[in-house]
Parts: sequence; structure tokens; C-alpha cells
Amino acid sequence: MKGLRNYLNKIKPRFEEGGRLHAFRSVFEGFESFMFVPHTTSHTGTNIHDAIDSKRIMSLVVISLLPALLFGMYNVGYQHFTHVAAFTQSPLTAGFWEMFLYGFLAVLPKIVVSYVVGLGIEFIVAQWKKEEIQEGFLVSGILIPMIVPVECPLWTLALATAFAVIFAKEVFGGTGMNVFNVALVARAFLFFAYPTKMSGESVWVSSDSICGLGQTVDGMTAATSLGIASTAKVADAYPAFSWDMVTGLIPGSIGETSVIAILIGAVILLWTGIASWKTMLSVFVGGAVVAGLFNASGIDTAMANMPWYEHLVLGGFCFGAVFMATDPVTSARTETGKYIYGFLIGAMAIVIRVLNPGYPEGMMLSILLMNVFAPLIDYCVMQRNISRRMKRVSTNK
Repeated sequence: MKGLRNYLNKIKPRFEEGGRLHAFRSVFEGFESFMFVPHTTSHTGTNIHDAIDSKRIMSLVVISLLPALLFGMYNVGYQHFTHVAAFTQSPLTAGFWEMFLYGFLAVLPKIVVSYVVGLGIEFIVAQWKKEEIQEGFLVSGILIPMIVPVECPLWTLALATAFAVIFAKEVFGGTGMNVFNVALVARAFLFFAYPTKMSGESVWVSSDSICGLGQTVDGMTAATSLGIASTAKVADAYPAFSWDMVTGLIPGSIGETSVIAILIGAVILLWTGIASWKTMLSVFVGGAVVAGLFNASGIDTAMANMPWYEHLVLGGFCFGAVFMATDPVTSARTETGKYIYGFLIGAMAIVIRVLNPGYPEGMMLSILLMNVFAPLIDYCVMQRNISRRMKRVSTNK
């Protein structure tokens, strides 16, 4: 690493103002600060410095996402080979590594497209504004491919990523200034602009042969558990609980199916202090409470009668609670506000699932809605604290 540090110091003047490569100054600074902690210090006044910067925080979040991503790759291959075997009525011959390699090759292009488009836009904006490259897209760039179906076309993913980065982030001032979660805005764009690419029974299982792996099968379909429940005509027609719902061996978005992998990521986020356990726990409590109320309401639909624990393990509920609701930029920041914010996200997600069959997922819209109300929640909490302190002062006088 010392040799790399010396090399960067040697070529750095070329990227500074007046150097022949000054047009790529933002790119160089972004790479340098990603590889090494900035060594700049304050020259005047007294300042408090933290031992970790935002790039390191983003890197830890990416690490926490890896278990869900790696399992998602395996599940893509698993779903392909098992559904092909069932569709063609032939025995399942693929092993673990063949399934994983198939999923890896299917998911990798989506990750590449997400980062190339998103970081490309950020590089251009940073150079245009003569600022450092902002690091927020390190997380958004991997989140976006994880919350889409495997059959989502690359061109729609690129379009959604560009839309989200420009209209949900840059127009608000960049990293730390955005009101809405960038990855969820990309998903919302895809959901409303290209609904056939994000829902139905033909988007959850890859039907193509990739680099000689698997088979190309036309007409192969698979529905998610929430999709089955949302279209059921009988109240008790929701899918029966199985441990596949926990392990994640079911059709769904690439990174959202495995509760176990998501739990590993949650432990990393909580252990490092990056995510708030108050927000995370409140989401699950809100979802469980409202799902239980619907169970007792007598509403004659499959989604309303689905047990509360199935609601929590299906779809993007766990993924949203752990990685989306806890986003420090778009979530509530007061300690009491985190409880309220998380509870309302979980509650609203179940309400959307049960009362609107057109949106069987619910978590995306719930988090985006509460992103809007997060500042109001914090404002009300702070005003309540101020009022209590003013009353205390008046009483003491």
C-alpha cells in the first residue's frame, strides 16, 4: 500500500489545476479518497474528528449486503434449473457451483450497468460543479440490481438508474441532501413506467441459457408467494408457510428472498452502529401489529388472512426494514422519531398489501411515503421536547 500511496502522490500534480489531466480531477480524488483516508487537517479552530468517514460507512453497508447478494445469485441459478427441470419434465442435474455460476453471470451485468450509469453521472456532475465525487452511490449502485427481478432488461435498469440519480439525488444537492431513497426511486420508476418488466409471472425466473449454462425455455413462468395471495379468490388461499420462505429458495427480486442472509447483514449494520435498531425493530412491530389486526378483522381475502409472520418473511419486507428504512439520510433522526417512523413504515406496508391488490409488495411505496414525512416526525418530536422543557422552566420559577 505504501508503494501505491507514493505513486498517487507522484501523479497527483497532473490532476490538479493547470495539470494536463485536470479535467479528471474529481475522478482521481474519488479513487484516492476511496483507497486512503484523507490526510487533510484543519488549520484553525478546534474540531472534533471521527475515526471513520462516509466512504468507510458506505463500504461497510456494501459488505453487509454481500450475503444477500451472493445468496441471490445462487437462488437465480436454483430457480432457473429447478423450473426448467419441472417445465421439461427432466431430472435436475445441476450442482451448487453450476447454479451459483449461472446466477453470477445473470446478475453481474446488472451490477455493472448500475454502477457505470450512476457513477458516470456523478463523475460528470462533480466535474461540472468542480467538487469531489460523492460516495453515496456506492450503496445505491448495488441496491438497485438487488431489488429488481432477474428478467429486468438492462436498458430499463440503466434508464431507471439515470432517472433516480438525476431527479432523486442531484437535483436536491447530492449525497446527504436527497429526500427519497435513491434505490427505491429507481424501483418505483421501473414499476410505474414498465410494469410488465416488474410484475407478473414471467419476470422472476431466468429463462435463458447463459454462456452454455442452463437452457433457453420459452413460456416458463413462476409466481411469487405475494403474487399468488394477491390474486387468490378464496380467503385461505394464501401459500402455506415453509422454511423456503426463510432460507430464500423462492421466486422474488434478486436480493430480497433470504431472511437468513438479510439477518446476517442486519447483525453487521447493528454491530458497527451504522443502522438504528430502533427503526429496524419498529418496522417489524408495525407490520406484525397491523397484520394481526387484519387477521382479526374478518376481511374475506387471502392477503388479509395471511399470518403476520408470513407477511414479515415474504417479499421485500425484511430487506426494506434492514437496508432501506434505516437509511440515515432519508429516515427520521430523532430517537423517538425513529420508533414512529419505523412503526408507520411496517404498518403502511401491510395496509397497502391487503387493501390494494394492484400492489402486492407494499414496502416500496410505504418507505417512499414515510421519506416525505420523516422531517415532519422529527419536527413534532423536537417541538414536543421544547414544550416540555419550557413547562419545566416555568414550573421551577
